[in-house]
Amino acid sequence: MEHPTERALGDDGTACVAVLGEIDFTNADEVAQALRDAVADGNPPVLRVDLGAATFIDSTGLGALIEGYRAATEQDCRFVVANPNPGFRQVLTVTGLCELFGMSEQAEDGLSRPGETLSSATGA
Repeated sequence: MEHPTERALGDDGTACVAVLGEIDFTNADEVAQALRDAVADGNPPVLRVDLGAATFIDSTGLGALIEGYRAATEQDCRFVVANPNPGFRQVLTVTGLCELFGMSEQAEDGLSRPGETLSSATGA
């Protein structure tokens, strides 16, 4: 089975984790661990979770994102979810997670631009 995430480090020290495919009960623990590891490995100022390549999320996937948020905030690291498709954005809005995940301020700070991918965000 392929890994459900890819990790990269931006030039500014931002830890970037791209979620690939589905986030569900079969891999939510692995996604959560990747987010925790991204925070633990180098204490970045920002953990950016890129959902641009994600295709599905269920409640356990939301739980994985929440675990990543908790790990980041415990280390005084800003947690930002970027590039959600319209369906994901609706789920995050309905559950009240958009603001918690820094999505309401993305347009202002340039952390997420339409069409941006993990590679373009990290200069890879």
